[in-house]
Amino acid sequence: MDIIRRCRFEDTSNYNELNELLECDFLIIDDLGTEPVTPYSYSELFNIINTRILNKKKMLISTNFQLNDIIQNYPERITSRILGHFTLFKFYGEDIRIQKKFKK
Repeated sequence: MDIIRRCRFEDTSNYNELNELLECDFLIIDDLGTEPVTPYSYSELFNIINTRILNKKKMLISTNFQLNDIIQNYPERITSRILGHFTLFKFYGEDIRIQKKFKK
C-alpha cells in the first residue's frame, strides 16, 4: 500500500512502479491482513487483484487469517475474487520466529 500511495500522491513521476504491480509475471501479496484497514486500501487491493485476474496474471496471496477472517474483514467484492479465482492451501505448523527466539 505504501508503494501505491507514494506513486499516486507523492511521486507521480514514478508511475512505472505501480504499473509493475499490475503487469509483472508473478505477484506475491505477503501477509494479507496486515495492511491498513481503510476504504482506500480496500479499493487499491481490489484494483490489483481484479486487474491481474482480468489480465490472467499469476498471483500468490499469503495470510495468517483463517478463511472466516478474510470473509469478515474484507468487502465481498474482494473475498469473492479470492474465493472464486484462487486455490486455497492451508499450511499448519509452529511459528518459526517463536521457535528461533526460544531456542537460543
